Amino acid sequence: MSVSCLRVHDLVSGEVDPGGAHVVLVDRLWPRGVSKESFDHDEWCKDVAPSDDLRREFHHGEVDFDRFAERYREELSRNPAADEVARLTALATDGDLVLAYSAQDTEHNNAVVLADEIRANAR
Repeated sequence: MSVSCLRVHDLVSGEVDPGGAHVVLVDRLWPRGVSKESFDHDEWCKDVAPSDDLRREFHHGEVDFDRFAERYREELSRNPAADEVARLTALATDGDLVLAYSAQDTEHNNAVVLADEIRANAR
């Protein structure tokens, strides 16, 4: 089982290679400056993205990362996100999974929280 978090822009530029992993865009909005043709991915799973309100609050600094992660985990526990987390966990159990995101911060973003949830569910 392997779950990785990679920036969309790094994937598009060829800076990183996902290998044969299943690549899932986990943002609600399409990444700025990236054409759909240039981003080689398997699916776009908007259902596991943070809600618009939570995304805006985090982006504008109204909540810190710990509070964002706590609230995002709550969102992931409800459907339709919960069903998608279960499906992504099954994909990760069967092979390599890349969660693609557009945030510049590689340590504090929704993909990192989602990857932790997937790993926890796989145990």
